[in-house]
Amino acid sequence: QLQLVESGGKLVQPGGSLRLSCNASGFTLNDYHIAWFRQAPGQEREGVSCISRNGANTNYADSVKGRFIISKDVAKSTVVLQMYNLKSEDTAVYYCAATRRYAYRDQWSLNRNYYDYWGQGTQVTVSS
Repeated sequence: QLQLVESGGKLVQPGGSLRLSCNASGFTLNDYHIAWFRQAPGQEREGVSCISRNGANTNYADSVKGRFIISKDVAKSTVVLQMYNLKSEDTAVYYCAATRRYAYRDQWSLNRNYYDYWGQGTQVTVSS
């Protein structure tokens, strides 16, 4: 059974860093594109970053470009979102998601409607 489990979320001060992990089980990361989404209270779930199944392509929302880095370790079945220079507007529940329905394209990679499997989320709070 395919499962995604996020971890690493916590309270951090503005300007701080945080590392989120998405552990995948029941499938191999080489078969699925993996993305991170986030949802703040009262807002829609938005795409943050994506990495293609072969690892050759990544994409980032404009709001996090230059601050967040996505990577994956196939041997550990883990996708990591490294976040730097965190801002209060980064506060949200962060989810990882997986899909293999389509060949990778930047155009859809951060669209939640293209993803079939979701984790339960991890809370990130940026506050002083």
